[in-house]
Amino acid sequence: MTITVEEEISPEFEFDCIALAKDVIVFALQYEKFPYEAEVNLTLTDNDSIQEINREYRGTDKPTDVLSFPMMGIKKAGDFKNMEGDLADNFNPDTGEALLGDIIISVPKVFGQAEAYGHSVKREFAFLIVHSVLHLLGYDHITASDAACMEEKQESILNAMDILR
Repeated sequence: MTITVEEEISPEFEFDCIALAKDVIVFALQYEKFPYEAEVNLTLTDNDSIQEINREYRGTDKPTDVLSFPMMGIKKAGDFKNMEGDLADNFNPDTGEALLGDIIISVPKVFGQAEAYGHSVKREFAFLIVHSVLHLLGYDHITASDAACMEEKQESILNAMDILR
């Protein structure tokens, strides 16, 4: 498993955010029974930078908490059958790892949302990573039923990791 973390800003978390990010990514992939070793890139940034990325790639000119850029193009969320044949270009030829994609998190949003939702900064950070990993695995929350499925998975993963509200 290769998890690369880039800190564009120096987050002042009271916990080891890199270790937590890696633990959450690995756990979420195992929970979803992702059958391959994977590469995931995580960038920690500020509101201005994430707003610029959000504007450029999503056409939304405002900061957001997290952006997910899946690389695999999984057709059905959570269905990883036949990936090697269908998505052969999405495996690193040197390592054999699946190129899952990129996660970008606004550190100021982590702090703001933790306060707004009345839970710890650690829980908010972990939640955003789980949320994004699920996007990388093909899940979305466009319809009410998709949102309910994603919310249940997010809570189940965080509860299983004992990262509670």
